[in-house]
Amino acid sequence: MARSSLTREEVLAAAAGLVRQHGPQTLTMRKLAAELGTAVTSIYWHVGNRESLLDALVERTVLDMGTLRPTGRTPAARIVSVARGLRRDLRARPHLIAMVHERGLTERMFLPAQQALAHEVHAAGLRGARAADAVRAVQFHTVGFLLVERNRERSPVQSPAEGDLWSASTAGGDPALARALARPADQERLFVTSVRALVEGLLAGGGGPGVTAE
Repeated sequence: MARSSLTREEVLAAAAGLVRQHGPQTLTMRKLAAELGTAVTSIYWHVGNRESLLDALVERTVLDMGTLRPTGRTPAARIVSVARGLRRDLRARPHLIAMVHERGLTERMFLPAQQALAHEVHAAGLRGARAADAVRAVQFHTVGFLLVERNRERSPVQSPAEGDLWSASTAGGDPALARALARPADQERLFVTSVRALVEGLLAGGGGPGVTAE
């Protein structure tokens, strides 16, 4: 039995959920109607045809990516929080992000994060080209780190595995280093460590407080 009431936002939320799970190529109006327990005609009434639906999902994703809110007591800590939030949001919706990119809206999608970063690097005392370099460096580091993560997650099983390649001899006589590199990387910890080091270097001499305060 078809649902008697349905909102456009419910349709978009359900469509976004299907795209997140299975990718846009598997999204059909029939599948979406079945997910919502309604008639296909109701879907068309709320969002138009499939292309209109995909356009609406892209716009929704762009808006969702604009909700980053920095946290922390210092500009440096807030920059790190923006980077962490950006990575988290990008990881959560890879198929939707790909759709945004395909429709040429990537720069618009990143603008709110860039603005948040610009505000914090200003608060740390950077201006002009130095501020621009800091904003872009944090953004590029975040996106690049995510691309490496995705590549490693999608790669075939490695033989020999990373852990099999490290020993005291391959680690320059440092057995503790070998043991650490033989273990799977803690990607969240590694990201935070690397972005903090990057921010510390970018803000050095900028006149603002350091990155170590939380």
